[in-house]
Amino acid sequence: MLPPFVADALAMPNSPLPALDLCLKEALDQCRQWIPVWIDRVHALLRERELIQTQPHERLALLEAHQSVHRQRDVVARHWLSALADRIEQAPAAPGQARKPALSLDELELMGDDQVHERVETARVQQTAMLSADDAFNEFTSRLSTAQGFKVVNADLNPLRVQIFVETLLSALKSLDVTPAARARWLQVGAKPLGESLDVFYRHLAAWLGAQGVQPAGYAVVMAPESRVLPDEALAGQDLLEGPMSDQEALLTLDHLHQLLVGDLDGGDATRRTNDSMTRALAGEVVTLMMQRIAADKRLLKPVRNHLQEMKPALLELATSNPRFFADRNNPARRLLDAVTARSLAFTSEQDEGYSGFLQELRHVVYELRRPSKTDLSERFPTLLDQLRQSEDRAVPRGEREARGRAVQTLVKVEQRKLLAEKIANEFRARPDYAKAPGPVRRFLTGVWAQVVAKARIDEADNPPMTSGDANSKRYVDILADLLWSSQLALASQNRPRLVRIIPPVLRTLREGLDSIDYPRDKVEAFFQTLMGLHEAAYKTQRSSEAAAAAPATAEPEADASVLNPDDAELWMRQHEAKETNFYDESLPETTQPGFQATQPMQRDWIDIKAEMVLRDATSLTVGSWFDLQQEGQALRVQLTWASPHGTLFLFGTASGKSMSMTRRGVDRLIEQDKLRVVADHSVVDEALDAVAQQALRNSGKR
Repeated sequence: MLPPFVADALAMPNSPLPALDLCLKEALDQCRQWIPVWIDRVHALLRERELIQTQPHERLALLEAHQSVHRQRDVVARHWLSALADRIEQAPAAPGQARKPALSLDELELMGDDQVHERVETARVQQTAMLSADDAFNEFTSRLSTAQGFKVVNADLNPLRVQIFVETLLSALKSLDVTPAARARWLQVGAKPLGESLDVFYRHLAAWLGAQGVQPAGYAVVMAPESRVLPDEALAGQDLLEGPMSDQEALLTLDHLHQLLVGDLDGGDATRRTNDSMTRALAGEVVTLMMQRIAADKRLLKPVRNHLQEMKPALLELATSNPRFFADRNNPARRLLDAVTARSLAFTSEQDEGYSGFLQELRHVVYELRRPSKTDLSERFPTLLDQLRQSEDRAVPRGEREARGRAVQTLVKVEQRKLLAEKIANEFRARPDYAKAPGPVRRFLTGVWAQVVAKARIDEADNPPMTSGDANSKRYVDILADLLWSSQLALASQNRPRLVRIIPPVLRTLREGLDSIDYPRDKVEAFFQTLMGLHEAAYKTQRSSEAAAAAPATAEPEADASVLNPDDAELWMRQHEAKETNFYDESLPETTQPGFQATQPMQRDWIDIKAEMVLRDATSLTVGSWFDLQQEGQALRVQLTWASPHGTLFLFGTASGKSMSMTRRGVDRLIEQDKLRVVADHSVVDEALDAVAQQALRNSGKR
């Protein structure tokens, strides 16, 4: 079991403290003071270098640089402060979405040379500044995390981190009439003074928060269960995208990786042999780094990681003939690695259903890649990929696949009915006799009865009635005039014969409509009691003056409370629909099916593997992502396999093919209760390659 302080650390964040906004205002005030001072310091340093420089060309460049600083001092400060204020204002108060990597491999492949050089330039300034400001930044961040409502330190959501200052400074310089050469010298000379200024800045803010009584947050220490012990090279509590690096890996820079991706390492006949050798070396380094990240990925079981590492020699061999295979998503080798890692996310214990079969198939893949054969290595990957796909299909019984297909069809119809019910509810509100009806009647019409009419219209669209008089939807709408009239005491009491005449057919039609959607009578019992009470009061009241006096006691204020809720035409599932989709809703026990029947309990602790990501609500879910769902004290590994077009319904599944549907409100409730946690929202291979790109960026910044 996790220690109590770890369990608390992984809980949902609290609300931000009032000190947060005050701290950010204090930060901007401080920036207005030290930023002009920093610019003056850069100007002085550039002038000093210009005076001692002996090379005419460099001396002229330094002269231009310090003159441009002096000329645009106030403009630079103003633009920089404005950009900082915008970034601080846009900063999220809570981790509502996954952390975006500093650089992804896909982004790098699309960059031009100038953009690559700019990234390297930014990385160098950031790393130089961090050397001076790191300790003060950590102290400040620990207190700011508490002010933000986090129970553990979350440096990536500090809106005043060094990266933000460097990016906004670069943005300010690019918006001005400053040559790239002058800008490069500004940053080169100003990086160290920037770190020194930030060191003082962070210490001041940490002391300011301390004076406000804000205590430092702790650092999360997550201990994996014994069945998921990390390899020795992976450090405890380490980020998924961080890992130990060796000195020999410093060859890979962002420039080299970019050239490898776009194919710029090819040259003429004289240099082709050298370039080919370098290309193979770089490709081998990328593969090595990628596999190292996968080996340290805590989401994969240890036997899976071990077998994946046995694929490394084959991937390195492939890199000699196809150095860019890893960047091509359609390459069979890349697809095979994607398929293996994606499927392995479904298992959290070696006792999980289907795991032994998957591991056996993985052993077969490794054996086929490593055995000597006359077949070219690149030709084996497509065959192995097809075999793995077939094995995955066999792992899911045909009945489960068909059930999932039926569930999707049913959910599409349910959402269609809900959307139509919302339109019908608006039609009801537009009626002239709607606003004066009592609140319970209005809420019934825009909620349950809108669902009844919607179902009738959809059924009639699929099977048109013989005549318009046979249309149930028309009858369900036609009774509204009598229903709304009879619920208004002042009107109904003046015409008792009509009241007596219309009550039986109105009640009969209401019951018929509710039965058509399998709606439980007990859920609308309060409405029927209110309605019958209104009818009885109207029948007993004989004078309009009595009715007027009695009306306030029996009717609610005219303001429609349901209008405040745009989702008041609630989604409703009939019993067979809930059964077909294995509908999960804790608030509706009579329609709730056991979440995943015959699923074995997982022998592991309830931990958040990606603790830096906290789901905001159902809108932040993406199809294909893996989650841990806490159900009846067990943590179940599930994948979001389908989301309805309008995001009102979701279908989750396990590796064995079992499915469960939820409404958007149901998902939101699980998130609020901390019962749904993200395991992976991107491909394992994608994340590993993005980590390679970020390592290349760090290597470039050190040179």
